Amino acid sequence: MQGRWPPGGLVVLHGLPSCTVCRPASAYSAAFLGRGACAAWCRAYVAAGLREEARLTWNRHPGTGAVALVGIVLTCACSSSEPKRDEPIVEREPRAGTADGLLVSSAKASAGLPTELSKQSRECVACHQKMSHAVVAQWGSSRHYRAKVGCFECHQAHPNDTDAFMHYGQRIATIVSPKDCSACHAKETAEFAASHHSQGGRILGSLDNVLAEVVEGTKRLKTPAFPDGISAAAVNGCWQCHGSEIKVLDEGKLDPATWPNTGIGRLNPDGSRGSCTACHSRHRFSAAQARHPENCGKCHMGPDHPQIEIYNESKHGIAFRANLDMMNMTNDKWVVGQDYHAAPTCATCHMSATATQPVTHDVGMRISWNNRPAKSIRPEVSDAKMGLPGAKVGWQTRRKNMEDVCLACHAQAYVDSFYIQYDALIEEYHVKFADPGLKLMALAKPLMKPIKFANKIDFIWFELWHHEGRRARHAASMQGPDYTHWHGTYELAKHWYSKFIPELEHLIEQGEGSGDAGKQAASKALSEGLDEVLNSEEHRWYLGKMSDEERSRREARAKEFQQRYAK
Repeated sequence: MQGRWPPGGLVVLHGLPSCTVCRPASAYSAAFLGRGACAAWCRAYVAAGLREEARLTWNRHPGTGAVALVGIVLTCACSSSEPKRDEPIVEREPRAGTADGLLVSSAKASAGLPTELSKQSRECVACHQKMSHAVVAQWGSSRHYRAKVGCFECHQAHPNDTDAFMHYGQRIATIVSPKDCSACHAKETAEFAASHHSQGGRILGSLDNVLAEVVEGTKRLKTPAFPDGISAAAVNGCWQCHGSEIKVLDEGKLDPATWPNTGIGRLNPDGSRGSCTACHSRHRFSAAQARHPENCGKCHMGPDHPQIEIYNESKHGIAFRANLDMMNMTNDKWVVGQDYHAAPTCATCHMSATATQPVTHDVGMRISWNNRPAKSIRPEVSDAKMGLPGAKVGWQTRRKNMEDVCLACHAQAYVDSFYIQYDALIEEYHVKFADPGLKLMALAKPLMKPIKFANKIDFIWFELWHHEGRRARHAASMQGPDYTHWHGTYELAKHWYSKFIPELEHLIEQGEGSGDAGKQAASKALSEGLDEVLNSEEHRWYLGKMSDEERSRREARAKEFQQRYAK
């Protein structure tokens, strides 16, 4: 008899499914003892981290309803010339009230992986079960546990490591860096190192960090690495998302201003950049959690880059929340259009596999605009500035990569039209606000105090592009209409005309009356530049100079609207 598993029937297989082509075969037998409830069913998934399908055969006892699994046949989508690495199955306990127990046996474990936990890790577990049992419980639910990868395998250190210290007879380090993870996850860490995520620590020398360290902060937080003090606003704010520069003290201890920290671009003592636990939270390191939008929302939120808020507003976000039970989030193989189809998440679009693309940990390989700067640029341009290999990958290729994701659910005509809308918003922002704003700020510079953010207009312009302009651009890229308009272009326009233009006029007036020939010349140049901008097609309405043709057209549209909806 073939069918589906009853609720609570969570299979525990002590061993790894294998393919007779690319790895040694394994045979399994198992028995599930249920409590009846013959009419209740749920799906069970057997996955080996490859493109494998499982055909499960079992027998049901006609009286008790007990189900016995008598065979598993795996079909592997491998190639004999391209061996695949074994991936373990997550082990889970039967849920209380749904199962009496599970009887399992395995023929043999796959070659190349440890068959038991190391002596060092067993010692770690014995102690931490008493001292920090939640950590052990999390690890016990992880793929690492199933693969016999324990505490010592990740935390072991070399004598030359600056952050190494002796701990109950073992040399370890607190931080597990991407370099450490690369021992097993070489492809993933190489992709991550090539991404903008790995460069997040560059915030430490940026304009944003000047705000946090100087404008917002003080130097009241004093630590051994910062005896003269450091801003608590930067430590608890910017650094927690972008990453700190880890400072190592004597005997491998870490300075408390720089640790704990899981910032995505953390500068580690071994020279590597980043933190895998920024997305794969320790100590379970769950892929399912990393696929959830909330996982990205820790950092991608707020007034300057509200991606999680935009996603929640979008049709994609609505569909995700409404259909979470259909998303198959815990499946090892997670291909859009094959394993789930209800909605995309952040991971779906930027990282996860499609029918034709593998998983990638370079989140920039599917974006065609970098909307971070005051004026959007193509991603290969920003990659070149950072010395990243993506400098050789043009935006057209990246857009095709993203279109491939979209086409899992949408038709080509739909995708093409979406990009026409998105590109139009970017162009409109550039022409109306970014280009003239940058020009006017350059003209205003001689009339301003030389200290950044010592001028009112510094804050006005910063929020125009860094907050409102970004919100509009990001929202258009993710189909979030309210954030595109009311939180984006509306606020951008409101503050452009009610704050930015008046402050420029104030600087012109101050310069003209200063008696300083240099400032008077700068005032004249700024005044001429402002007149040119305001008399342009995009801004002349502000001066009451809308053309007769455009005015007539708008009056006709207003009249048509009133006639259509008049009672």
